[in-house]
Amino acid sequence: MSEAPILLLDLDGVLNPFAAAACPDGFLEHVCIAGEDPQRYCPAHAGWIRELAAAGDLWWATGWGEYANQLFVPLLGVDPLPVVRFPEAPFEPELKVPAVDEVAGDRPVAWIDDNHTPRGLRWAAGRPAPTLLVSVDPAVGWTRSDVDNVLEWVTRL
Repeated sequence: MSEAPILLLDLDGVLNPFAAAACPDGFLEHVCIAGEDPQRYCPAHAGWIRELAAAGDLWWATGWGEYANQLFVPLLGVDPLPVVRFPEAPFEPELKVPAVDEVAGDRPVAWIDDNHTPRGLRWAAGRPAPTLLVSVDPAVGWTRSDVDNVLEWVTRL
């Protein structure tokens, strides 16, 4: 088993800043699912995803499930990622924690999400393995600072 840290990446609110009033600078919009609002994506995120994948075992931790690989990955031109298996959407965000815990096991984990719940905060605080929660503003989305934070944390492990 790899000793690299597990790096978990949410999609909505992180890669897709859905709470922004308008499409932010540097982002594009694309309708992934007919009849739904367009998803926002930033081509620069492709390089950031590759950086994280080189630094640890990068997984999707999103309610999109495998659709993240099928519908969103092609927009960025990155390799598919393993997927944390959450309950079928829609589900309460608190229910992400057991699935994340199962994937993380006893390995270090960094979790990038726009909605770290009280249950998630308690889980992270109680883990014996190094754990980093990176909170992203869903009106802003993922920033270079968020990426650097994770990369610096991995370097200190």
